Amino acid sequence: MKLLLVLSSNEIYNQVSIHLKPLGFELIRYNHVQKAMDNIEEIDPAALIVSASDFPRQWKTLVQFIRSERSKEACPVIILKGKTFCTEEAMKASFMGVSGVLSEGMGNNSEINRMQSILGRYLPLSERRRSYRIRIESWQRFGFAFSRPHDKLLVSGIVKDISLGGISFLPDNPMLLDAVFLDMELKDCSLRAGDSILSPVCRLARTGRIISLEFLGFPAGEKEVLSGYLENLPLLELSVRNQQLQNRFAA
Repeated sequence: MKLLLVLSSNEIYNQVSIHLKPLGFELIRYNHVQKAMDNIEEIDPAALIVSASDFPRQWKTLVQFIRSERSKEACPVIILKGKTFCTEEAMKASFMGVSGVLSEGMGNNSEINRMQSILGRYLPLSERRRSYRIRIESWQRFGFAFSRPHDKLLVSGIVKDISLGGISFLPDNPMLLDAVFLDMELKDCSLRAGDSILSPVCRLARTGRIISLEFLGFPAGEKEVLSGYLENLPLLELSVRNQQLQNRFAA
């Protein structure tokens, strides 16, 4: 599936593309709106991201052009806004059928998760569940630890992001990874997801300061528990935000 990016800033492109890679789209970039419009039929994008900061007037022309042939359901459009993008512009974007308006710097996890959520729903269900990575926020209840195979020493740390396929993990004590090697199978793992404690079998897929672990398998029923918790996170986030607002007004 092709995703068309229309933006001129290399820095913004690099930031955005990092967060798009887990979704598996083929990224096609144009620096000029007119050239993108000239090649829309050939590209046949499944989604579009355009920078309103780079193209403060032309983004509207591009969105109208896309919407004349492709519905919101067929081709989601995301606007990357800068500091001058006002409420009136956001209202125009919504009226024109834009799927989301996000800050171009992707400055927090909520922005990243929202972008992936908008685009991820257009992937096949099996691929979406496996690839869509959620970057962990403080209100989410995730935890992870594993025992080293040779001596059973516990390696604890912080979950940085998670999907149904695996996690990224920042160890509390990196020295304990000296005896843990790439592709090693880890059978003694403990994963907290909400109120549940799960026992996945993992494989070390990437080393470094932050390591990546692939889930090889779960005991019966546990994968469904993780899947359910991940899918319910948007509702949980809404509940948390509402509670924060209530606490603010009560203070």
